[in-house]
Amino acid sequence: MSRLQNKNALITGGTSGIGLETARQFIAEGARVAVTGTNPVNIAEARRVLGEDVLIIEADAGNAANQAAVAEQVKAAFGHLDILFVNAGIARLQPIESWDEASFDRSLDINVKGPFFLIQALLPIFSKPASIVLNTSINAHIGMPTSSVYALSKAALLSLAKTLSGELIGRGIRVNAVSPGPIKTPLHDGHGATPAENKEIVASIAAQIPLGRFGDASEIAKAIVFLASDEAAFTVGAELIIDGGMATL
Repeated sequence: MSRLQNKNALITGGTSGIGLETARQFIAEGARVAVTGTNPVNIAEARRVLGEDVLIIEADAGNAANQAAVAEQVKAAFGHLDILFVNAGIARLQPIESWDEASFDRSLDINVKGPFFLIQALLPIFSKPASIVLNTSINAHIGMPTSSVYALSKAALLSLAKTLSGELIGRGIRVNAVSPGPIKTPLHDGHGATPAENKEIVASIAAQIPLGRFGDASEIAKAIVFLASDEAAFTVGAELIIDGGMATL
């Protein structure tokens, strides 16, 4: 297929999980792709899965000051950018009394501050038209215990999708969001202090999904391909909730 033929795309956190699968589908649809990541093991796997033509940028999504350098690397490689998928994120689930300021700030830096300044840095090289897709979360809508900081960060990102959709449409940039429910990715490997505790937390999350299972990264990536493509030319400021019915409870 060729829904993204001749388009240049950047995916943050594109070396694992939803980001890696989206990169794979973007390439299959004809796009030239750049991904960001920091984990050497994940970077090596992304290179194996995506091939030698993918541009891999080692960048910390939570470092606001470094986002301009990411934009410069994309400009040097592609000249212009047609698609941005803001995917890099952190999901730390713990009771409110367990949080300290440093951990709070780190979650907000990765999930909100870094993305904001990346979008700002990329503005000069976006094509007209272009598409931005923000990966938010169903947790922005539901009151899941222990998700306070994660949920508020994703709610902020969802709000940003709404406000920027109005602010940037005059530049020809469409902004939309996907809000996944729990998806089988490495994001859910570190909820507990021990493997047994993590398994218990993951089971409790699964019990809250009417469909009875975690989603698959490919199910989210397909929606992102649509929003990134010209098929979604009239879709602006939208949120696609993909959660197995979780928000209906």
